[in-house]
Amino acid sequence: MTIPSPAGPQNEGSKNAAPQNAAPHNEGPRPAAPRPAVPRSGGPGGGPAHALQRVTASALGPYQSAVVRIGFAATYLFFLLRELPNRHELYGPDSPWHWDLARQLTNGNEAFSVLMWTDSTVWFEAVYALTLLSAAALLLGWRTRTMSVLFMVGVLSVQNRSIFMGDGGDNVVHLMAIYLVLTRCAQVWSLDARRAARDAQRAAAGLPPLRDIVGPALWVLLGPVLVAATLMGGLGGTWWLPALLWTIWLSAAAWWAVNRYLPHGEPRTLLDVLANLTHNATLAVIMAEVCLIYATAGWYKIQGSRWQDGTALYYPLNLDYFTPWPALSDILGASGLMVMVLTYGTVIVQVAFPFTLFNRRVKNVLLVAMICEHAGIALLLGLPFFSMAMIAADAVFLPTAFLVWLGARATIGGRRLLSGLPGRSRTPGKPGASGPAHGPAHPSEAGSVKDGRGGTEEPRLQGGGGGHTLVG
Repeated sequence: MTIPSPAGPQNEGSKNAAPQNAAPHNEGPRPAAPRPAVPRSGGPGGGPAHALQRVTASALGPYQSAVVRIGFAATYLFFLLRELPNRHELYGPDSPWHWDLARQLTNGNEAFSVLMWTDSTVWFEAVYALTLLSAAALLLGWRTRTMSVLFMVGVLSVQNRSIFMGDGGDNVVHLMAIYLVLTRCAQVWSLDARRAARDAQRAAAGLPPLRDIVGPALWVLLGPVLVAATLMGGLGGTWWLPALLWTIWLSAAAWWAVNRYLPHGEPRTLLDVLANLTHNATLAVIMAEVCLIYATAGWYKIQGSRWQDGTALYYPLNLDYFTPWPALSDILGASGLMVMVLTYGTVIVQVAFPFTLFNRRVKNVLLVAMICEHAGIALLLGLPFFSMAMIAADAVFLPTAFLVWLGARATIGGRRLLSGLPGRSRTPGKPGASGPAHGPAHPSEAGSVKDGRGGTEEPRLQGGGGGHTLVG
C-alpha cells in the first residue's frame, strides 16, 4: 500500500487542491513512522551489550554492599571491645605466643602485621586503638575508602600476630576486610552518602561544593607512612599488598585532580567505569566466597559418620565449652528427634544453597534458614562473633526490596525516638525539629535523580562519589 506524502494534494481532481509545497491547515492522523528495530535481550548483541553497560555504568548491589560493610565492621568492633581487658594476653606483649615466635612465623609465611614492626607496648596500644576507631568509622561510613584501608591493615595485623586465637569467623573477617577495600560500599546508609547528597543539593542550587580539607589531609598524612613501610620492608613478603596500597594511594590523587579540574570530562567517566568494574567484580567474588564456604562445609559434613547418623549436634550441646546456657542445651539435647532434624537440616541447607541462587524464592527461604541457624549457633554454642560474621556474609544475597523496607523502618523508628527526646520539637521547620516530616528514607535519597529505568541514580560526590577514594 502506497501512502501519499502529507505535503502532496489530497485529491488530484479537486479544483481547490492546495499547491504541492503548501502545508495544509488541518491534516488528518498520519500513520506512525516505522521504529528502528531494537535487538531483543536474547538476540545477538542485545544481552551482552546490556550487561556490559550495566556493570560499567553503575555499582551494583549498593544496599547489599552497605550491609556487608556495616556487618563486618560491627562484628570486629564488638570483638575488639569485648576483648579489651584481655588484649595483652591475646595479641599483646603478654601473649603465650611471644613476639619472637610470631616474628619467626611471619617471616616464614610472609604474612603482614604492623605489630611485627616493634614489640613496644605503646605501639601495640596505638595499633589496637587505631583498629577500633577505623572499625567504628567504617561502620558509620565516614571517609569509607580511607577507613576501609585502615580497617584491613588493623584486621590483618591483629590476626596475624596470633593466628592460633582465631576460628572460622575470623577467617571470614580476614577475607572480607580485603574485599571491602575494592568495593563502593558507602553509596547508601553512610555519612559519605549524606555528604554526597548535600553536595548534590548545593550543585542543584548553583552553589559550589564545600571545600574538602579532611580528605587531602588524610592523604598527605598516610603517604609518608606508606613510603617508610615500603622502604623498610614492613609490608610483608607478598607482592599484592604493596601493589594494592600504592594503587589506592595514587588513584586517590588522580581522583582529586580529575574532580578539581575535569569534574564532568571523560577522565572522570573513565575513573567511574573502572571503579564500577572493580566493585562489581569484587561483589561477585564475595558471593562466590559465601557459596564456597557453605558448599565445602556441607560436603565435608556428609563424609562424617556423626552427621550421617544424625547425632552430630548432640555432642557440642554436652560440652562445657559450648554451653553458655546449660539448661537450654539440656532441653534441646534431650530430644532425639529435634537433634536429628537440626543435624540433617544443617547439611541439607548448606549443600543446597549454592544451587538455589537461580530461583529467587527458594534462595530467600534457605537464606532465612541459614540466618536462623547462625542465630542458634550464637545462642546455644556461645559463638556470637562467628555467627555475626556469617550473617554479614549472607547479607550479600538479601533482596533489595527487603533492605530498602528495612532501612525505611529504621529511619522512621530513629526519627520517632529522637522526636521524643527533651528539647526536640515534633513540628517540622521549628527550632529543635528532628527533620522534615516526609524526608527521604536514607540520607542519599535527598540528592538522588531518576535514572530512566524507574530507579534512582546516586549523586556524584565531588570528592569521589560515595566515599570511594582516599580523599573522600
